[in-house]
Amino acid sequence: MSILDSAVDPAAPGYAANRSALLERLAELDAALDQARAGGGEKYVSRHHGRGKLLPRERIELLVDADSPFLELSPVAAYGTDFPVGASVVTGIGVVEGVECLIVANDPTVRGGAVNPWSLAKTRRAGEIALANRLPMINLVESAGADLPTQAEIFIPGGRVFRDLTRLSAAGIPTVSVVFGNATAGGAYVPGMSDHVIMIRDRSQVYLAGPPLVKMATGEVTDDESLGGATMHAATSGLADYLAADESDGIRLARQCVRRLNWRKHGPSPRTAAPQPPKYDPEELLGITSADLKVPFDPREVLARILDGSDFDEFKPAYGDALVTGWGELHGYPVGVLANARGVLFSAEAQKAAQFIQLANASDTPLIFLQNTTGYMVGTEYEQRGIIKHGALMINAVSNSTVPHLTVNLGASYGAGNYGMCGRAYEPRFLFTWPNAKSAVMGPAQLAGVLSIVARQAAAARGRSFDEESDTAMRMMVEQQIESQSGALFLSGRLYDDGVIDPRDTRTVLGLCLSAIHNGPMEGADGFGVFRM
Repeated sequence: MSILDSAVDPAAPGYAANRSALLERLAELDAALDQARAGGGEKYVSRHHGRGKLLPRERIELLVDADSPFLELSPVAAYGTDFPVGASVVTGIGVVEGVECLIVANDPTVRGGAVNPWSLAKTRRAGEIALANRLPMINLVESAGADLPTQAEIFIPGGRVFRDLTRLSAAGIPTVSVVFGNATAGGAYVPGMSDHVIMIRDRSQVYLAGPPLVKMATGEVTDDESLGGATMHAATSGLADYLAADESDGIRLARQCVRRLNWRKHGPSPRTAAPQPPKYDPEELLGITSADLKVPFDPREVLARILDGSDFDEFKPAYGDALVTGWGELHGYPVGVLANARGVLFSAEAQKAAQFIQLANASDTPLIFLQNTTGYMVGTEYEQRGIIKHGALMINAVSNSTVPHLTVNLGASYGAGNYGMCGRAYEPRFLFTWPNAKSAVMGPAQLAGVLSIVARQAAAARGRSFDEESDTAMRMMVEQQIESQSGALFLSGRLYDDGVIDPRDTRTVLGLCLSAIHNGPMEGADGFGVFRM
């Protein structure tokens, strides 16, 4: 065993400053989460409850096993946009009858649960997670259909939601729908394309067009129940497989469906049934990451607070030491870890990473990427040494690795370093962000400085004088823009991660994800294409 030591001093001034800065970011996160949980606001929540209906999170709480965790995904989707925080839908992973399931629940208190561009993106991401990790999907449906003012943005891509449901079924991944109210127009295809469908008597209404549109289109006069009521679908059309008496009964029937799936995980069980907790307090994670992202921190201090027993066998510790690589266990599951130590990635780090990723694939071991990088090193010396081909070597390895990847951005994730450390474009199974983290092409000052240099050179080439005052104003404006657009909440609002998490929850979140990914097989890559050496 190689137990990590810790040099963290909670009494140090730097620790206190780091903790204070991170607590400020956590307060901002909590405020955004409160907005999401508030749904459409007190008026619409009260109206919904007044009709004897449950809110989406209340439905989820009844659905999942008692005292089991629910990992909510993309909770602040649409943050910083013209749409409500949360995007009128709740998604996440919960345990139902002992089976980890991907759950999607419309929030009818937000514009009737209408689907806008961000709720579409959030729902599609949920489908991707279900397919990649072999998770049965449960849809808790109550939606007015498309948000008509934004139909141009959602109509064509929205069809993929229905396609994805059928692909889950074709892959042997069950889908269940419980319809709590309206499921109209395109929304009718969610139960229509699910394996198991539950409707609630006198509550569920599923039809392609409601009575007014039917009258306009065909002249027929009809009513909700005859056209798409639960009793009709259970007795006449056959769309409903089960007819529930009320919402609680509908949720009971959904749990019954899952219980009868005879579901089995395809991945190996945890190596350790009762893993040891880390030897250091996870509360101290609040003071480890630097308030100033330019100041590096030792990622081993993070690993000491998330790995089982703080046990970590480091790989090539003396070579390419700006990247920490090694082996450990997390909640009993073996993992390989790549963690940035000093921000910049050099050729040695890239070569080390590529070899380590190959070893993880050879042993079918999932990889955890802990990002805090400013990118690959630039400059004449490093270009001549081959930083491009070595960076490409690492990115090739990440791209073609087939073991599951889990990514957490702890601080900075800039430039091609984001790619090499398995950013969103490289499809990690899950990607989470700490509240202090940032991600962009480069840092705000660097980006503004590059624009300034280019403008200065352009002015010189034309023989014109350079306006220093305008340049200063431009740099300030660009820095402010990049600062706001690279923040964790901004990026999470646009679904560039699966959620902003409290650092103290990192071990729990990664443990839940590791358990979820083991629903499918663990199979490493057989080949990686051509490595430029």
